[in-house]
Amino acid sequence: MAEKQYEEVNATFSLITQNKYKFYSLTLPSDVLAKTCFVTTRDEDPETGFQRVLDKKRAQEIADYVDSGFGTVPNAIILSAQQEAQLEIKAGRRALRFQKHPKAFLVLDGQHRIWGYNLATSHLRVPVIIYEKLSRKEETRLFIDINTKQKPVPNELLLDIKHLADLEKDSESLLRELFDTFHQSSDSVLTGLLSPHEKARGKLTRTTFNASFLTVNDILLGKDIDELYEIFNAYLSAVYRGLKKLGAQELLVNPTAFKAFISFFPEVASRVKDRFEGDYKMENFIEVLQPVFAKITKVQISTRLKSYKAIVELMTTPLSKAFSL
Repeated sequence: MAEKQYEEVNATFSLITQNKYKFYSLTLPSDVLAKTCFVTTRDEDPETGFQRVLDKKRAQEIADYVDSGFGTVPNAIILSAQQEAQLEIKAGRRALRFQKHPKAFLVLDGQHRIWGYNLATSHLRVPVIIYEKLSRKEETRLFIDINTKQKPVPNELLLDIKHLADLEKDSESLLRELFDTFHQSSDSVLTGLLSPHEKARGKLTRTTFNASFLTVNDILLGKDIDELYEIFNAYLSAVYRGLKKLGAQELLVNPTAFKAFISFFPEVASRVKDRFEGDYKMENFIEVLQPVFAKITKVQISTRLKSYKAIVELMTTPLSKAFSL
């Protein structure tokens, strides 16, 4: 039986040398990548596979982004040429030629982008890096280097700059403004305890702040930022006073504990509303919280830091017992 003939692809390139490695830099049509690239996963090949299993949802998100009409993905796809590619440099050494074989290139980085391009109806030219004559050991090491040396942008920074790209949802905009107000106000109980752009020991990040306030999202929407700040600053100041009596004031900015305190807010605020006709000042929050901090201990909170719901339950019990008609 005659060997199947594959279409040839020609592309101009630049040869780049980095230490002992040489590779080709070029662009290829997205549909060519879809037809010539493959991945080897640990599930498919336990002995020599090293890539992760493809995430269909992530690939579809890339396809939708490309098809939106304004999407651009400038990151280079990194490939390792296999024997099936029959990669060669054409006469004149300005272009390379390879076979459009389904196993021509092993993907070292960019498998979800390639799959996303394949799902998209649009066609793009895509930056590509091609290594040649690598052993499986070298391919694996490069895969590890690529996926460990590149540091992703922190979620905290992405949240901080989303509004500059006009990508914020209403809830994200509200929480950004509330965070900034806590961060900038001179009377804020969280002064010096917030980190807007990155993770910092002993400080709350935007990610933690947002995740905590999303537990009470229903009572936030539609409210004035200044009003929300005044109420929650009074509440958190009362919480801080209670923690300080327990010698546990540092727990105010523990991510799990902070989420618990914010989640507990409706229980406390409803009692302030009933008892003090909605006068949400610190002294009233302190009075409602008094039986809570009289019954719980620092150790009890500390042993529940794996679950914010466990801390909420711990605080709810003495509050409920203190209630009477």
